[in-house]
Amino acid sequence: MARSFRFRPRYRGLALVSLGLGGGLGVVALTVLGAAMLPLATAAAGVALGGAYLVSPSWKLEVVVDDDALEVRSPKVVRFRLAWQDVARVVASPSTHTCFVDGGVPEKSLLVPGLGAPAPYDIADKAALFDFILAHVPEAKVQRVDTLESAR
Repeated sequence: MARSFRFRPRYRGLALVSLGLGGGLGVVALTVLGAAMLPLATAAAGVALGGAYLVSPSWKLEVVVDDDALEVRSPKVVRFRLAWQDVARVVASPSTHTCFVDGGVPEKSLLVPGLGAPAPYDIADKAALFDFILAHVPEAKVQRVDTLESAR
């Protein structure tokens, strides 16, 4: 049975703060400062950047796994499909629930970000995805480490 794990924005809080501060600054610029251009432009930039991050097409991506393969896709196109037997290796940190699935080339590789992982995205229910990957990749291809940085 296939399971789906959606990509999610990792820095939602920062985007929401940008929206809030930009909106607040915009109100102050319009009401108190007589529509002063610099604060108004700064407010617009904060709102635009925060909003753009939250509605990014990246958050429509999902990882779909089944007994045969791992697939990364958007609603319209499959980015890549990697059969479990084609996985070159998996570097896994059980303590942080972070793993890197090496598909042999960067275009077919995936980082499942756990605690402290350097990724601009998050994945819903990443602990379950981590467990699913380790259950389907042959043990000979799995390298267990304390942290992914220590595997370099």
